[in-house]
Formats: sequence, structure tokens, C-alpha cells
Amino acid sequence: MATTADIRNGIILKLDNSLYSVIEFGQNKTARSAAKVWAKLKGVDNTRSIEHTWNSGENIYPVRVEKRPYQFLYKDDSGFNLMDTESYEQISLAEHMIDNPGLYKDGQECFVMVNTETETPMSVELPANIVLQVTYSEPGVKGDTATRTLKPATVETGATVMVPLFVNEGELIRIDSKTGAYMERVKS
Repeated sequence: MATTADIRNGIILKLDNSLYSVIEFGQNKTARSAAKVWAKLKGVDNTRSIEHTWNSGENIYPVRVEKRPYQFLYKDDSGFNLMDTESYEQISLAEHMIDNPGLYKDGQECFVMVNTETETPMSVELPANIVLQVTYSEPGVKGDTATRTLKPATVETGATVMVPLFVNEGELIRIDSKTGAYMERVKS
């Protein structure tokens, strides 16, 4: 059985018949009382974000999760349609299960987190960073580079990303898929 000593960022826990992912955790220890372990939790099968505190050494119930490779096919009224790259089986998932849904383009590789106890998909995420083409961007003003000034740019998926002034239409840029932030230009 797992205890509070096994808590790590990203682990999935079962708490009050719901699944939560650990975002942040820590320990509080005072001179007169026992140590307490706290965690900020984000709901996997719901939209809640909570904080929870355990006594040090208390039992927790982690859920085994597998990260399986899928390919994003298209989006329609039923949701996001994905294909398993090994069995070619297709699934359709609701938009609230997708991390950064504006950054998905047809044929892109993604990963589905599957609860191995029930074989149900829990969430979908992109690789750590992705490369997209800028389809629209206002030209930068010459000489306005003393500070890190950013401008909005539309990428091929339709999402808007804040980029530096030197980025122009038609260029490829690398984007952090977790935050949706610009990382760098990509030489083609």
C-alpha cells in the first residue's frame, strides 16, 4: 500500500471516488504536532481543483495510468477523433479531456492517458513541444526591440500565440504544448 511518502508531481490519486492529478505537494512540520502532507490536486475525471491534507504516513490510493500513442484525425460534433497507432482503433473524446485543444492539427501525434483498471481514457496531451506554421502576423515596428515586446500571431490550427516582433508569416515556430507559449523559430 502506498503512503504519503510516495506522493510525486503528476501521480494520479483516487480520493472520494474521483481521480485527481497531483500538481504540487509539500510538507508542514511543527514542533508540537505530527507532520502533515498537503497537495494541490486537479480533477482528471471532473473539472474540480482542490487542496487536500493528510497526516504523514497515511495511506493513499494511486491509480496506474498508461500513456499510449495516438494520432489526432479530426474534430467534429462528437468531439476529437483519435486513432491508436498500434491497433488502428478509433475513439472520440470530448473537448474538456484535451489539453490545449487549439494546438491540434490533423495527423498530429498525441498521447492518451488510460486508466488501466477500467481501460477508460482520462486525458489527452501533446508532446512537450510542437512545431506549427504562422499563418497571420502583423509586421513588427522597426526599432521597437529594447524590451521583450510580443505580438499576437495566428498559427495553422487557428490558435493565437504571442510571439516576438521578428517572427513573420510563413515561418515555423516551436510552441510549448503545456502553456501554449512561443519557444523559438525553427529553421526549415
